[in-house]
Amino acid sequence: MKPAQHPTALRTAQWLKDAGVDTQVVEFEQPTRTSAEAAAAIGCSVAEIAKSIVFRGTTSGQAVVVVASGDNRVSEAKVAAAVGEALARADADFVRAATGYAIGGVAPLGHAQPVKLLLDEDLQRFEVVWAAAGTPFSVFRLTPVALQALTGAAWGDVRA
Repeated sequence: MKPAQHPTALRTAQWLKDAGVDTQVVEFEQPTRTSAEAAAAIGCSVAEIAKSIVFRGTTSGQAVVVVASGDNRVSEAKVAAAVGEALARADADFVRAATGYAIGGVAPLGHAQPVKLLLDEDLQRFEVVWAAAGTPFSVFRLTPVALQALTGAAWGDVRA
């Protein structure tokens, strides 16, 4: 683990600082693009990883980002009901265009386009969680309370 150096991770670190979140963006030599990879690199449980799952709203065409506990599968039906439209899978090009990030590094903030964002209520069971910081090798630590304050998103039951 080392301090962030990638320009995207540094931009995420600046957004966090500007938002008043006291944390450090760190990078790893090995990828942290999956919850299991991130947990192994950090030394925490898979559940403590705040993974970002991106869908595409079929009516609006807008990205729907779900920040979920790493051990949970996300229910498309529950998310669709919460955002009021059917969902489609988001391919890598859509994810990058909508969020500004590559799959495996989608941060919960700083998106390229407006997105609909939902938070998995199960993340609230932890003192701290770890989220992607814009690259498949970078993460940052924060409390669930700070995650909600940072994103302004609602907590919900998104678990399959």
